Amino acid sequence: MDVETEIHCDLAVIGAGMAGMAASLFAANRGIDTVQIGIASQIIFSSGLLDLLAVHPVEEGRTWDNPWEALDRLSGDLPDHPYSRIKKSHIRKALSETVVFLADSGLAYQVNEERNSHVITSLGTRKQTYYVPRTMWNGVQALHEKKPGLIIDIRGLRGFSARQITETLKPVWPGVRHERIEFPDMRSVQEMYTEPMARSLAVPENRKKLADIIRPLIKDARIVGVPAILGMQDSQDVQQDLEDMIGVPLFEIPTMPPSIPGLRIRETFEMKLPEKGVRLKYRNRVSRISKNNDEFLLEVGNDAPVSRIHARGVILATGRFLGKGLYADRKTIREPLLDLPVYQPGVRPEWHRFDFMDPRGHLINQAGLEIDNRFRPLDGSGKPADDNLFAAGSILAHQDWMRMKCGSGLAIATAYAAVNAFLKTTSKNG
Repeated sequence: MDVETEIHCDLAVIGAGMAGMAASLFAANRGIDTVQIGIASQIIFSSGLLDLLAVHPVEEGRTWDNPWEALDRLSGDLPDHPYSRIKKSHIRKALSETVVFLADSGLAYQVNEERNSHVITSLGTRKQTYYVPRTMWNGVQALHEKKPGLIIDIRGLRGFSARQITETLKPVWPGVRHERIEFPDMRSVQEMYTEPMARSLAVPENRKKLADIIRPLIKDARIVGVPAILGMQDSQDVQQDLEDMIGVPLFEIPTMPPSIPGLRIRETFEMKLPEKGVRLKYRNRVSRISKNNDEFLLEVGNDAPVSRIHARGVILATGRFLGKGLYADRKTIREPLLDLPVYQPGVRPEWHRFDFMDPRGHLINQAGLEIDNRFRPLDGSGKPADDNLFAAGSILAHQDWMRMKCGSGLAIATAYAAVNAFLKTTSKNG
């Protein structure tokens, strides 16, 4: 085996999604020498919203204005859900630590502490969420106040129709209308993409051109909604500059993936985690994990191992099927790295219900790793597979993050729990 580097660390975090990013952040903030490994992050497919909990029970479709009351109900109903293993005070601390980091890095978030907020989606529906990017917050307030509004879309941008959004919103926001514009200097482009538009607005002259197009369309509108394209790491400056030029508040509406707000989060973590001492091995896959005495040995590389990482502890934040944390064939679901047991429906026909839109969801969405109260995956006998092996995020069993509207909150809170469990274990043994 031709290995280029040998790396020694306290903790190896496997996964580049929200759970892996959050785990690396929490570890760095606690002085833990950390290496993070992961292939392409799925964060870019997220809306940038940080959900906590909005739906429970799933089969009833009950929505909650107060996510903390929902957590109380969930803990009583589902004792094996990962949230049920974490104190609410720790969930609050985990979310707060994350949004402070993002705000310090230029991505500010807003929240109503004791209730979910309603955010307009690209379909014109309203999504309940907890922490909202500041670039979207004016829309939350406008929807509540019903002030006259204008929704703008861009010719050539697929999956975003201002007409559809306004027609869907009319029953709850009657004073909203729509317009379509040509994005500056891109008239000849037949199909538009959000990332080039967002990056172009880093140039002040491009912002002025866009403002000059929007200003005559405002008329009686007191607020303007646009696709989520207001810059990248400079989004707050772009928003403020455009607002000053058009004379009314702006707000972003999440678009179909890939998402600019999700890309902002990914780029922020990728830029700022190394400043905290995290060593990143992105776009690399862990091909094998073994244990030698008191340390794990991770072989890292896509086609062949190019690095070996020696770590006292490991956090699996590899996601489910899309992130390749779980693998399904025609008979079973496996965890491919360590061959850990996976909680799953007994036989393949039970994985999915007959009706694709069944409100109860599909049983396969509950599949994942079972853990103890210290977030250690269990082996076949129901005992921790290793004292220093932990898991976080969507790979965990007994949760349906998509239907429960708790994806980011679950990722962040379980990462917090896993890092603190590792810290307690090493302090006890150290």
